[in-house]
Amino acid sequence: MVTTELTQKLVKGVEIFTRLREEDIQVGVTPKEEVYREDKVLLYHFSPKVEHSLNIPILIVYALVNRPYIVDLQEGRSLVANLLELGLDVYLIDWGYPSRGDRWLTLDDYINGYINNCVDVVRDRHNLEQINLLGICQGGTFSLCYSSLYPEKVKNLITMVTPVDFHINEGLLNVWGGCTLGSKAVDIDLMVDTLGNIPGDFLNLEFLMLKPFQLGVQKYIDLLENIDCESKLINFLRMEKWIFDSPDQAGEAYRQFMKDFYQGNKLIQGSGRDWQQASGSGKHPHPDFEHLRRARSSRCSSLFLSS
Repeated sequence: MVTTELTQKLVKGVEIFTRLREEDIQVGVTPKEEVYREDKVLLYHFSPKVEHSLNIPILIVYALVNRPYIVDLQEGRSLVANLLELGLDVYLIDWGYPSRGDRWLTLDDYINGYINNCVDVVRDRHNLEQINLLGICQGGTFSLCYSSLYPEKVKNLITMVTPVDFHINEGLLNVWGGCTLGSKAVDIDLMVDTLGNIPGDFLNLEFLMLKPFQLGVQKYIDLLENIDCESKLINFLRMEKWIFDSPDQAGEAYRQFMKDFYQGNKLIQGSGRDWQQASGSGKHPHPDFEHLRRARSSRCSSLFLSS
């Protein structure tokens, strides 16, 4: 009896698969428009759902590792749609897909460059001094750095699933990244010097290995329970599309992120001299972003001279 039911499910599932096409797996369903473009980076503005949005817009900064459409995956499963319904004016940075020409992009380019330019575009569009930032995953780490460097431009900072202390030994990614052994765990310089950009497939495999059986075997076994339901099957394929849609990582940015955060843990271990002076207190540890501060000053000087 069980075998007959399973066979019927499989037959129905095969029939559904034969009809499905790439365009049936729709993601990023909320209407939006491109309002800024720089290199491969796009800034989107989502169409408001209420007549009068709240005064201060929110800019979503997602990770480089996966695609940001996870925050607007499908109808009924969209963080963006929920924020719009609450009356927020929502913007999103799409990092695009780095190519060999982006090999030398650094954290300075991403934080002092792309994020800062996108923030300025939103500020100018709304005639505001400050906006809200929502940083997700690695984008939350970037947003922490940015808010520390440009506090005058950030009204509120919200982070979700954001790594901050990279030396927590319970995190497998932290251990693999070298939080305990440093370069003995993984030689980042050798990896970047050899590969240039870090392949997205390598990073995707690394994430899958966090739970190899659950993510590599069990979910496909569980799929058999719903394979005869087209809507559930499409939902499953949407998530598969996102999981395996992993852009390559710009080599120098990856090198710096891994060495400064995973191995150096600079968000926690930084000297914080500038921050203690600014806050008037040395009680709390602050990140040492002196290299990003110097880069910011250099960018400002270049803009001044070129103007």
